[in-house]
This record gives sequence, C-alpha cells and structure tokens, in this order.
Amino acid sequence: MKLEGVEILHIAMPLVGAFRTSFGTEAVRETLLLRAVTDEAEGWGESGASEAPLYSGEHTHGVADVLARHLIPALAAAPDLDAHSVAPALSAFKENRLAKAALETAILDADLKARGIPLSYALGAVRRSVASGVSVGIADSIPDLLDTVDGYLADGYLRIKLKIEPGWDVEPVRAVRERFGDIVLQVDANASYERSDIDDLLALDDFDLSLVEQPLPADDLLGHAMLGRRLATPICLDESIVSARAAATAIELGACRIVNIKAGRVGGYLEARRIHDVCAAHGVPVWCGGMLETGVGRAANVALAALPGFTLPGDTSASERYFAEDITEPFRLVDGHLAVPTGPGIGVSPDPDALARFTVSRQWVPVR
Repeated sequence: MKLEGVEILHIAMPLVGAFRTSFGTEAVRETLLLRAVTDEAEGWGESGASEAPLYSGEHTHGVADVLARHLIPALAAAPDLDAHSVAPALSAFKENRLAKAALETAILDADLKARGIPLSYALGAVRRSVASGVSVGIADSIPDLLDTVDGYLADGYLRIKLKIEPGWDVEPVRAVRERFGDIVLQVDANASYERSDIDDLLALDDFDLSLVEQPLPADDLLGHAMLGRRLATPICLDESIVSARAAATAIELGACRIVNIKAGRVGGYLEARRIHDVCAAHGVPVWCGGMLETGVGRAANVALAALPGFTLPGDTSASERYFAEDITEPFRLVDGHLAVPTGPGIGVSPDPDALARFTVSRQWVPVR
C-alpha cells in the first residue's frame, strides 16, 4: 500500500453540556481528524488531543504541527506501508502518542478497508456488542449531580463513573450511593490528589466502589503501590499507562489491580492490544476509556472494547451523551450496550455534510 498524503481536519463540535473535570471545563470539543489517502483505500483516524495541554502535554494545534512537519513525512520512506510499519517509522520521534495514534489509526483503517477486514476482527474481538458506562463530570451541586445520574440510569447505562477532585469526593459519592443503591459505581480523580490526601481517598472505601481511577500523579507509581496496600477499593491506572511496558511495570509494583486502556494515550490500537494482552496474562481486568471522541474514534474504541480481556463496562457511551449531532451515523444505546461495527476498517466514515459544518480548517500534507 502506498500513501499519497494525509488531510488534517481541525473540527469544533459543541457538546450537549459542559464537561467539567479537574483538568478544566469543555463546552466545545476541538480536535483533529485525519484522512489518509492511499493507492488502495482511504482511512480515518482521530486525535484525542484537546485545545489545551491539560490531560497530556499534547494539544490540538501542536498535534497538527508535529503531524505535518515530522510524522506524516516520515512515512514517505516506508516502501510497502501497512499499519504495523507505522510505529517503527515514527520511533525516532519521542512522545507525541496522541498524534501517532491518530496517524496509525488512519493507516490501519485504510489497510483494513482495502482488504475488507473489520477492525474488531483484526484486533481479536469476541463480542458483537459491548457494555456501556458513562462518565459524569463535576457538577455545580449535589442535587444537579443526582439529577444527571438519574437520567443516565434511565437511559440504560450499566455503570456510572463520577469525576472527583479534592473537595468534591466523599459527599457526592455518598449522595449517589444512598440515592441509587446497588449500582455499579466508580470514581475518577484524573491524578488530582497527592499522597498527603490519603485520608480522603481511604474514606472512599465506605461506598463499595468498583474502582478508584488514577488518584495520584501519573509518574507516582510507588505512591499508587503504597496507597493500594491501604485502600480496599481496587486502584485503576489511566494516565500512568502509556505502553505495554508501563503496564507490566505498574502491575509488578502492585500499583494497580485494574487498567483503563485509551488507544490515543498509548500511541494507537496496536499498542492498546498489547497492553490488553499483558494485563490478561497477569489476570488484570481492563476497560476502554474515552476522550470525548466523535463517531470516528468511538467506532474504533467499541471494536477494541470487544476483546476478551475487557470485562468491565467502559466509557463507550452513545453519541448523544456528548453530541446533538455526530459526524458519523450515531452510536445508540440498546439494553445498555453499543453494537460493534461490522464494516471493513473502523466500520464508519464521516458524513460529508456534517463534516463540513464542524470543520474549522483543513491542511493537505502530500507524501512524496
């Protein structure tokens, strides 16, 4: 397969409601889509980056720049390009995993479409639908939070995840548990606590949570291991897990008992599958995280979440959770599940009219 060029599309999509975490508040999702054009097929990928470098060091404009200046031109040297040759071709460039993931996904989509193979099959999926959970941002008040959770449970979501931060933790969790009883409930701190906050974290043991996600900074594996020896609730790592090697290290140190896999965070779906395999070999359950993806990224996430080790509901919510209008055919919740796409590649393509409405700018990067 020969790459002819890649189009970088900067899109801005209004969210149905402002989504607040310890990183800040997003009301409009600004991110990048990539369209890889080859001599055999076109493929699509999505960057998980946001407008500001808050979740990671990458951000929308920076990702576009590194793609155009460095990553896309590096693929020109690949004599016979396929998805498995992307990571080696980009290995000289440090970090920039969100950018690399978007590019690898676009090539992977084109490669699989050319061969008529669904992404789910290529990754090793074993399910036709995946259990869907929902992530609930930090609310203005506990009554507002309870109303929001009530609505998602009525929609049929099988797991509720509450964003927490110092000062917004024990009381909202208590209120949700008391109001809704024996629901599957977990919390996500987005690395907003320090070791000195351990008493607040230990207080969460009273609420029968399925996990506490990324309580401490990403680079504090020893702190997570220390906390894990005292906290009865399982610790799940997110930001700390950037590769299969990082996952193996965290598991060996006892820093986590569960892993959240985000393909963008780890550099792509091929590395995400390797993390899945490492965790499965150690008996560590995994689930699929989300980064406010459009239908392009959501389709690939649902395919990933259909692998056998994904035994917990992920953040693979329906399109309407975030967008009044998606750029692909919307993903809809049916009995708490989302259907795994069955078409070749990621199984979806953007609608040209919707894409035109949400596109802020386009840049064509030829490969010579």
